[in-house]
Amino acid sequence: MNRLASLLAAWLLLALPAPAQEAATGGVAWDAVDPAAQQLLEGHKEGWSTLPPERQHAMADGAARWLSMNEADRTLARERFQRWRELSPEERERLRQRWQKFRDLTPEQQEALREAFRRYKSLPAAQRDRLRERWEQMSPEERRRAISRRQGAKPGTYDKRPCPPC
Repeated sequence: MNRLASLLAAWLLLALPAPAQEAATGGVAWDAVDPAAQQLLEGHKEGWSTLPPERQHAMADGAARWLSMNEADRTLARERFQRWRELSPEERERLRQRWQKFRDLTPEQQEALREAFRRYKSLPAAQRDRLRERWEQMSPEERRRAISRRQGAKPGTYDKRPCPPC
């Protein structure tokens, strides 16, 4: 396996449940890693026991996920990983923060956001561009009011916290 595949396996799906067999430290014993995943992660074999347990879990789970993907999914994962690598550290941190804010939402709020995004993506490109330009021209106060209207809140009862950067 090439180095990119190894990096992708380590990067993929950091939050899956841990395998049943674990080392005494709470990590994943190298021998408990599936042989196909071991082959994918072979560059990490020598230092495996020195990795933090959560890193061992993440890498073992990522390798298992990589191996379960079809070629189209792997291609998409490679493209996304490449885009991630091209981001500046500031852009990466901003995305991490936005992801955490999304994960902090209730399942209902997450689904509502997904549905709104699906509707947005179904619009013609010109209409999406107009909406994006309009949003960028709004002040933070105007954005909060727009969000409140969209969520059906009573006027004046919207969240007064600063609007997150988009």
